[in-house]
Formats: sequence, C-alpha cells, structure tokens
Amino acid sequence: MTQFLTAEDFARLREIRATEPASIGAALADRRRRDVLRGDGRIFIVAADHPARGALAVGKNPTAMADRYDLLDRLATALSRPGVDGVLGTPDIIDDLAALGLLEDKIVVGSMNRGGLRGASFEIDDRMTAYDVPTMVSSGVDFAKTLVRVDLADPGTVATLAAMADVVTQAAAARLPIMLEPFLSNRVDGRVVNDLSTDAVILSIAIASGLGASSAYTWMKLPVVEDMERVMAATTMPTLLLGGDSGVDPDETFAAWEDALSLPGVRGLTVGRTLLYPPDGDVATAVDIAAGLVHPDL
Repeated sequence: MTQFLTAEDFARLREIRATEPASIGAALADRRRRDVLRGDGRIFIVAADHPARGALAVGKNPTAMADRYDLLDRLATALSRPGVDGVLGTPDIIDDLAALGLLEDKIVVGSMNRGGLRGASFEIDDRMTAYDVPTMVSSGVDFAKTLVRVDLADPGTVATLAAMADVVTQAAAARLPIMLEPFLSNRVDGRVVNDLSTDAVILSIAIASGLGASSAYTWMKLPVVEDMERVMAATTMPTLLLGGDSGVDPDETFAAWEDALSLPGVRGLTVGRTLLYPPDGDVATAVDIAAGLVHPDL
C-alpha cells in the first residue's frame, strides 16, 4: 500500500498529544463542517471503531488493526478520495484524525458503546464507554452511532436496550442524528454470532426502531442480506448499509451493495474493514469503487 502519511506527520501527532492536548478538541470543534446530506442526498462513511471493542481481526489476520499508524494511514488514504463523506470512530481515532487535519468538510460519526468487548462473558451488556451525547454536541461531532445486539438468552440484553433507549432520547432532544446497528445475536460455542437471516434482521429492526422517546433523528445501519426488499420494507428510517469483514470476494460484495443501494430508504454506505484492508492492499481503489456506487455522478 502506498504511504499517505509521513514519519513527520506521526511525530507531530505524538508531540501534539504530549504537549498541546487542548489543540485536539479545538481542531475538531473549529474544523470546516458540512451538512450531513447535500447534493445527491447520499453519504459514504468509512468506519474505524472496531479496535475499541477489542475487535482487531480482519479476515484471517487476528491483529490486522493493531498497528495504529498503519490504520491512520489507511484512513487518511480513504478520506482523501472523492466521494468519501466522513468517518466513524471512537474518540481516540477521531482525535488522531482531527490533530492530523484530516476532518475538514467531513461528517464525523461518534461511536458510543464499546463496552461489549469481543469474546467477553459480558459482551452483550454493551455499555457506553466512548462518546456521550453532550460531548458530541459540544465538540462538533455530527452524528452518533450505537451497536444494538439482542440475545434473547442473555440477561445483559435488557441493560443494553435501556442504555440505547436513553441515548436515542438524548440524541433526539439535541437534534443529533443517531444510527442504530441492530442484530439478533446468540452464542455459538461461547462466541457471540449475529443472525444474518432475513427474518432475524427484520426483527432486529422492529426492536431497535422503538427505542427512545422519539425516533425523529434515528437512522438504521443494516447488513446486506438475502431479500433486502423485505428488509427495507420493515423501516421508514433512513438507512446506511454496513460492510462487515473482508472475507468475501470483493466483486461479489460490491455487486450486493450496488443492488441494495437502489432500494427506497437506502442513503449510502458505512463500511470499514472491507475497504480499509482489501485483499490486494489497494485502499484507494477499493474506496473509489464503493464511492462510485454511492455517488454515481462522481
């Protein structure tokens, strides 16, 4: 992969973190902002909130996302490409990108609940451990995001749902758009697995849609599964498609996204590992293909 950031960029980032920490918040708050929807009314967000939940694997590489400098370089490459509207991350990622000056005219999506660490006995009790609504509003974050996994056999689900309802209510009161990423989940050999059957995705949408005292600012972040027409018939909320891991043939993945993007209610993509860690290592090309699907008139 071609290097985008330099050793000097990273040295400056380390120096800012050590000696000028107040400038990080200022860089985020004072950056040039944009409307969430503009032009063709579709958005393409690159996702990078996986590490904070202990999810470092991509495909067969269990530590692919462990190198922060490599991840930042991949994100910088992605954010430089035409048609990339923004980035989804936890505060550590967003602060790095803000300090590096990479968030000008970009949508910043703040990831909230990372307490459900991958592989933990408490994984379904997915508490808020990253952004909160007041901080996002005051710091200029444009959008909120939460993961909503529902395991009917795990008592931790009710705490997760209560937490999600609370932040949806707070976000609506602050007029902050919030995307919910719902799944029906269960444990297989001790590991939490998301049910990607059509009926399970539809049921997860029904559960997530009712969270909070107002749904006016709620969006959905949904997987691409079989019979997406039925899936999209389950919600009136604006929807972004998620990408998942990069274990599938890229051409097959892009074709599935293209089909789903044509459905009413689908507003774009929120994709991370599939594009940041493509099989051939060419981040720019993978991102450009996805951007062309979201914004055909590029």
